[in-house]
Amino acid sequence: MKKLLLFKIILILAVAPAFGQQLPKEGDPGKCYVKCITPDKFEEYEETFVVEEAYTVIETIPPTYKEVEEKVVVKEETKEYTYIPAVYETVEVEFISKEEAKKLKAIPATFVNDSQETVVYPKTGRWEYKMLENCQSEDKEDCMYACYVEYPEQVEVIQQKKLDKDAYTEDVPIPEKKRTFKKRVVKTPARVEEKVIPAEYKTIKKIVIDEPAKTTTKTIPEVTRTITKTRLVQKGGMTKWEEIDCGLVNSSNILPILYEYNSARITNESKQVIDDNLLKLMKEKPALNIEISSHTDSRGNADYNMSLSQQRAQSVVNYLVTNGIARERLKSQGFGETQLVNECSDGVQCSESKHKANRRTEFRIIQGKM
Repeated sequence: MKKLLLFKIILILAVAPAFGQQLPKEGDPGKCYVKCITPDKFEEYEETFVVEEAYTVIETIPPTYKEVEEKVVVKEETKEYTYIPAVYETVEVEFISKEEAKKLKAIPATFVNDSQETVVYPKTGRWEYKMLENCQSEDKEDCMYACYVEYPEQVEVIQQKKLDKDAYTEDVPIPEKKRTFKKRVVKTPARVEEKVIPAEYKTIKKIVIDEPAKTTTKTIPEVTRTITKTRLVQKGGMTKWEEIDCGLVNSSNILPILYEYNSARITNESKQVIDDNLLKLMKEKPALNIEISSHTDSRGNADYNMSLSQQRAQSVVNYLVTNGIARERLKSQGFGETQLVNECSDGVQCSESKHKANRRTEFRIIQGKM
């Protein structure tokens, strides 16, 4: 407690000349201040200018002729048709006489034992009077002395039962039933066969245009010049000093998000965790910038774990953006299995609880510019 109080005093003295006017005269215990700065945002773009406009050059060409032979019809082609009836056969057709279904089996909730300490009587102190031994004075008050005695606080441990796994249901399949019936179907459909009686032709000669009169058009293209320009998208600068809990500064704060196996999709339970913690904080402190980091355990391929962790961190960023948080206030980072919190690296036998400790999602406040 004394170290934390000393840290707060040093922090306030260090930053007081720069922003004392923005801070309250007396800060709340457990609060720190984060300097939130937004930079000027620029973007480059290209703009093209026409320095010489396009124009057209036209040239005319007269028509040319040629003699050709043409084959013409002197008796048109015709057709002769013959009708052939259909042929049938009997087949068995399978059908579902009773559709498949499922019934649900209820699995009850399970609990784990836990405990919590609470102060039932506070720390106190009082003056107590005592008598000196071998006092020679007749007035006993001359032999009395007072001591200030402190009595420690009294703590009681409360036993608790916490939900380990909530009740859920399992599907129990009921298979479908099938039967058959007989049906006459067309084996060979009715058809009409046709016989073509060819046309009769004669060759004639005629003079035709070989190439019609025409013009050729040549477009002289425009001459342009493209330059790169820069424009200001958003004016930056210091926004304000945000007062936050000291426990959130310069440290990674774990978000108890549980993902489905091999998935980066955020469950409804995890959305509630984000709403209650990170989303609430960022809406209350609109100048804060946050980095989301995600980690995996060491099991599986390292490259895949790195990719999966990045997807999971980005899914949290995307969820916050859809709930009104500006994307430029957020940064995502996947670390895969590179930052384990215990000894459970590749080849080390560990319990599931130890692997679970490595599968974590954290956030930290980024002070100043992103």
